[in-house]
Amino acid sequence: MRRRSPARTLGAAALAVVGLLPLTLGAAPAAGPAAAPVAVRTAGEDSAEARELSPELQAQLDETIQQVMREAGIPGVQVDLWIPGQGGYLRAFGVADKETGAPMTDRLNMRIGSETKTFTATAVLQLVDEGLIGLDDPIAKYLDGVPSGEEIRVRDLLDMRSGLFPYSSDEDFINAFLADPDRVFTPEELLAYGYKHENEFAPGSQFQYSNSNYILLGLLVERVSGRSLEAFVHDRITEPSGLRRTLFPRGTELPEPYAHGYTDQTPSGAVADSTHWDPSWAWSAGALVSDLHDLGRWAKDVATGTLLSPGTQAQRLAVLPTGVPGAGYGLGIFDINGWIGHNGSLPGYESLTIYLPEECATLVVLLNTDISSEGSEPSTLLGRAITSVITPDHIYDIPPGK
Repeated sequence: MRRRSPARTLGAAALAVVGLLPLTLGAAPAAGPAAAPVAVRTAGEDSAEARELSPELQAQLDETIQQVMREAGIPGVQVDLWIPGQGGYLRAFGVADKETGAPMTDRLNMRIGSETKTFTATAVLQLVDEGLIGLDDPIAKYLDGVPSGEEIRVRDLLDMRSGLFPYSSDEDFINAFLADPDRVFTPEELLAYGYKHENEFAPGSQFQYSNSNYILLGLLVERVSGRSLEAFVHDRITEPSGLRRTLFPRGTELPEPYAHGYTDQTPSGAVADSTHWDPSWAWSAGALVSDLHDLGRWAKDVATGTLLSPGTQAQRLAVLPTGVPGAGYGLGIFDINGWIGHNGSLPGYESLTIYLPEECATLVVLLNTDISSEGSEPSTLLGRAITSVITPDHIYDIPPGK
């Protein structure tokens, strides 16, 4: 049976997915999506005018989301949309556990995959603001053993232009991961899989999404700050932003309550419950856990630079071309047709957290499968469908296979 690699999942946040193994999709999970009761937004800076979108628009979104779920076989979805002056839309559809039939709700914890990169990048940029790291410093100034480390700048790691081979595309890594999804990987072990390969191109010369970049950046934060990445992110990012349910998990557990995740990234391509697979293989590139409400806050914080100086945030948002029409990538953040943020994927889970400055609009989507449909990731299908309804001049979209 042909298979894809877990690089596709953590690389689900990729705008250009490269070096991935093909696979035959497993059977699409059965889903019986049904809307949960609407939860009315009652907090946030817009609480004085908090209200729901019009009944007509809500009905259109309900129908649109459930149609995508049926067509793509998505078990469960959480959606949080907020447009100042128009109102909010908070929904949960489908099931959180296919075995028990427990419904999806908007209060369940999920793995958020490569959205972790926005937190790791923010940690690095905070150290830049403190003068402890220079964006144009070579990574060799801080960490030893990096191929071409004297030429690769910190900036090149952040904006995916280092040329380092993505460890998650290495065949030995893929085999090791699929053989034992409970295995614990160290950051050094992960990088070693990538370092076996020649660098793909000269630093800064082109875009290539590589998880190796963000494992290195996690080590950089630890080396410069003298603290664990987990402690730094908690004290300097999630706590100041009021993100009470966003954390690096200890081992394989998910804080309760949580939604089960379903993937076909198995040796046979059969669908498996991957809820408690060990996320250490993703670490600073994709291991975080969060929930819908935390990510709704984070969408604006990361897009507007709440935790950074204006100058550093301006550099963060100076996106460069990726080769995908309408999509640019900056320092741990993308801009897709005006929507700023990141997506993420880990076996069994996908997420999308984006902010549209033109409307000050926020959209968060969480779902409990990473199984592609006709070459597109389910988070992309949902993001495209929702934004086609609410912001037709700014449609979030990544073409199939990109």
